[in-house]
Amino acid sequence: MPPIDSLPDLFAAVGAGDPNQGLGAANEFLRLFNDLPGLLREVMAQHGNAIYGLLFGIVFVETGIVIMPFLPGDSLLFAVGALSAEEIGLRLEVAAPLLWAAAILGDSLNWAIGRRIGPAAFSGRLRLLNPRHLEKTRAFFDRHGSRAVVLARFVPIVRTCAPFVAGVGAMRWRRFIVASVIGTTLWVGFFCLVGRVFGNLPVVRRNFTVVILAIIVLSVLPIAIEWWRSRRLTSTARSSEPPRREGQ
Repeated sequence: MPPIDSLPDLFAAVGAGDPNQGLGAANEFLRLFNDLPGLLREVMAQHGNAIYGLLFGIVFVETGIVIMPFLPGDSLLFAVGALSAEEIGLRLEVAAPLLWAAAILGDSLNWAIGRRIGPAAFSGRLRLLNPRHLEKTRAFFDRHGSRAVVLARFVPIVRTCAPFVAGVGAMRWRRFIVASVIGTTLWVGFFCLVGRVFGNLPVVRRNFTVVILAIIVLSVLPIAIEWWRSRRLTSTARSSEPPRREGQ
């Protein structure tokens, strides 16, 4: 079997059952996180237009499968925008609509899965899934549904979970898809444009990995801030409670 030269060879290696090839494929997969621009350049050079299928697949899975939130999203869009300015043949006018469609279809799949399994999962048979939580979820999306879906698109992990939770919470399809389209349009447009404009500045090209990591950190920062605020409010509420007397 020929050596693995790019990520698409992962499927051939797995199918052949070759442990050495599988290890090489795993290393290529890790490059999604530590050498994304280099990986995309290699795929483009060796497989040409097949890169568009790869980009579509990554965004679709990251958005559509609730257990796959770790795949690159913001950093991938930024890299696509930056690489489209290089002379490697990657066309942003082709990639951006495909990425947009992949995200919309992924959202739709995730919503449908949540809508399908939500009522059964929260039927009360599983102790960890309290039916009252489902009702709270529905109430939350009744109040903040559209805004929550739009803003979630810009937050890693949350953007993967939000469509599923919207489906579980019985958010109406028409309301959900409108919010998904708005959020996805802003998301794809912003990161691809920023990558196109700033991605090929000399300082950015010399420190591309650092820039990608910074994008990831900034994307996750709202989650960390919200978690810290929640912890602080909880601690304050507990400290303000009067001490209990013995016998109460």
